[in-house]
Parts: sequence; structure tokens; C-alpha cells
Amino acid sequence: MRNDKENLIVNLTFQFALQIIEFSEELESVRKYVISNQLLKSGTSIGANVREAQNAESKSDFIHKLKIAAKEADETEYFLLLCQFSKTYPFDQSLLDKLGVIIKVLSKIISSSKE
Repeated sequence: MRNDKENLIVNLTFQFALQIIEFSEELESVRKYVISNQLLKSGTSIGANVREAQNAESKSDFIHKLKIAAKEADETEYFLLLCQFSKTYPFDQSLLDKLGVIIKVLSKIISSSKE
């Protein structure tokens, strides 16, 4: 049974996914389709996995799903860094900053759930 009360990581990852959609559209507008597609997949997958974790069947299932979300966050960071350091790609520092917060929150939830 899903808990519908306010949840920080669910909200952070949902808002981040919306911003990733917008940034992916910006990348597509300048014909950067491959990175756009990769960012769209990994950046929205973070929140999807966090949301799936809310319905986990056990504590270990919850941790596993959050670890998948953390891996997707790392992948998203990689593609954002490619944009940052490429001379021909748009870049949005706020996305990298928000992702850093998400990674920290995920790490904290995972470590505290293991205790």
C-alpha cells in the first residue's frame, strides 16, 4: 500500500525529471539527439525507481530499488558533465546542482535503511 504523505526524495526526483525533460528538448532543438535521449532516459528513471521503491515488498527490495536510482543518477551526472565540458553543447549548472542533492539524499536513505 502506497504512502501518499509528503516525501522529500519523491518530490525532488519528480521535479528533477520535469527539468530533464525540458533540457532534453533544448538539446534536441540544437540537434544533440543522442545525449538528449540518454539524459531523458537516465534522468527520468531516477524518479521512477524511487517511486517504485515506495511500493517495495521488503526492506532489501527497497534498498535495491534505491540503489538502482542511485546508479541512474550517476549515469545522468555523466551525461550532464559531457554537456558541461563539450564546447558545442548547452549546459545547465542548476541541473548538476540539483542532481548532487538527490545523490546525497539517496545515499543517506540507503545507508540509514541498512542500519
